[in-house]
Amino acid sequence: MTCDLTETLTTTRLLAIIRGTDTAAAIATGTALLAEGVRVLEVALTTSGALDAIAAIRADAPAGSLVGAGTVLTEADVADVVAAGAQFVVTPGVVDSIGAAVRRGLAVAAGALTPTEAYAAVRQGATAVKLFPASLGGPAYLKALRDPFPDLPFVAVGGVGLAESPGYLAAGAIAVGVGGPLIGDAASGGDLDALRERARAYLATTS
Repeated sequence: MTCDLTETLTTTRLLAIIRGTDTAAAIATGTALLAEGVRVLEVALTTSGALDAIAAIRADAPAGSLVGAGTVLTEADVADVVAAGAQFVVTPGVVDSIGAAVRRGLAVAAGALTPTEAYAAVRQGATAVKLFPASLGGPAYLKALRDPFPDLPFVAVGGVGLAESPGYLAAGAIAVGVGGPLIGDAASGGDLDALRERARAYLATTS
């Protein structure tokens, strides 16, 4: 059941993070992102109707794309997202869901900020480390963190705008994870055309 999350992220360099207040809008957002060429996206469980959104986006996702669940905290959350068809999970920290997801064969991008947290996440079976919030230390901090952990696949998430993305990739992140700066208000009923333009801009920057 484990997907090639790190391989796909290393190739595509972008993780889209959908978080919104409207289920239908979240589904439309995911569909639009996939149509523009985004290949890895997560729907945060804080999104209204997140499980329904995951199931709907996954059902129409093109081959080679990955649809996952974010803000997955507990073993119960893992069971719910598996039932919805999520292919991977993302956590905001070193939490109970990591081990639960690994036991079910799901790839995990586990949130970590410090060296201790990054090591603990990998020890629990995380596939990748989500450096979060990346903006606290910027690319220089990521570079320093990679010195003792050169082989850990880091995804920079949190405050990563279009202008900042190249810096994190140059510092060694396999990908950047982007929520608000990419999604805007689209997942809450906002402008999908503007979303598509932002997606094209991010894809051009990360390719």
